[in-house]
Amino acid sequence: MELYYSFSALIVLASIFSYLNYRFLKLPSTIGIMVIAIVVSIFLVSFGETVLPRTFGHLHNLMTGIDFTEVLMGAMLNFLLFAGGIHINIDDLKEQFVPVVIFSTAGVVISTFVVGFGMYYLLPLVGISLPFIYCLLFGALISPTDPVAVLSILKQANVSKSLETKVAGESLFNDGMAVVVFTVVLQLAIGNEVTLNMESIGLLLLKEAGGGLLLGVVLGWITSRLMREVDDYIISVLVTLSVVMGGYLIARQMHISGPLTMVAAGLFMGNFNVRFKMKSVTQDYLIKFWELIDEILNAVLFLFIGFELLMIKDLSHYMIPGLLAIAVVLLARFISIWGPTKFMSFRTRFSPQTVKVLVWGGIRGGVSIALALSIPKNENSTIVLSITYCVVVFSIIVQGLTIAKVANPKKIAKEEEEQEGVALHNVD
Repeated sequence: MELYYSFSALIVLASIFSYLNYRFLKLPSTIGIMVIAIVVSIFLVSFGETVLPRTFGHLHNLMTGIDFTEVLMGAMLNFLLFAGGIHINIDDLKEQFVPVVIFSTAGVVISTFVVGFGMYYLLPLVGISLPFIYCLLFGALISPTDPVAVLSILKQANVSKSLETKVAGESLFNDGMAVVVFTVVLQLAIGNEVTLNMESIGLLLLKEAGGGLLLGVVLGWITSRLMREVDDYIISVLVTLSVVMGGYLIARQMHISGPLTMVAAGLFMGNFNVRFKMKSVTQDYLIKFWELIDEILNAVLFLFIGFELLMIKDLSHYMIPGLLAIAVVLLARFISIWGPTKFMSFRTRFSPQTVKVLVWGGIRGGVSIALALSIPKNENSTIVLSITYCVVVFSIIVQGLTIAKVANPKKIAKEEEEQEGVALHNVD
């Protein structure tokens, strides 16, 4: 019953904060909820124990009683990624296949090492001593863009379809590489012996990412075949729920990527169910159901992120290192985007404005916090969690609220047309 009470309290708070944001702040829903949660958290941390001791105690117990890493990575993320995958057009993804793959693999590795080395050499300048392996661990958990945050915020930004597919596709698929890198570095950080060679890492990536994608396609195909025979919206909803819940259990037993399983299953079902002659009423109910699930879980997730401030002691001591981390992460993001574009055969399609949007649209979110919380508790893990929280909050609030202004569709289209003209001239 404790889990039920905890989830009930979060839903009530999310609905209240969502209402307050709609009436007064008028920010994008998820960002507004997080901002209000952060403000409430700051007030409670500063004055709660003296002014509102019972409220502070209840909220603190609520947050400490929930394993954020398990709740997000083991439950919420599966629903959110499946819902996100359903709405991605497979034809658009095919057109952007090469940049999506490169950004979600090579880009993650490049960013991890740039952040790791940058933090190792710069943190001592602000009085923080963090071992290199923990700097690299921070780089691994902060480099992947968060699919939940990206997909949620991209809905508000008026970007071109090709650019939206690049950003959303990268965020959906970079979990596989990120988990492999994070797992290897974490094992080194806690002193476990790990075989570091291309063969072992390649096999781990193939099992984690490749196995997850394959399982997702299989589940999507089987489920779509079943739904072709029974055209009923209630059964369709139940079947898709079973794909998410049962698919995660299977992925966990096989030790492969649950998130990538959900992405692949969502992509398959969202793009191939049309061929199975699903009635428009059934399809409409199914899409609206998953949109509703997406909105509810997003609200709870961003509420979680805001209230995680209650879990971090003396966050004010890490504000300057946090600001330094923000600068380093943005620089690493630029290098990991700009570098690969220079080696792609179709690099003329990447205008300066497009690169700018890809860099600024690399939003971090709950996944980074969840990975930071999974590090065994010690003095170094506290530093990593604190600077991670600073980067995530900046990313969601500042980058999330300004991405629409940075993304100038007319300017991007003009630059791409000019570059395509230059490319054609060079061919002639």
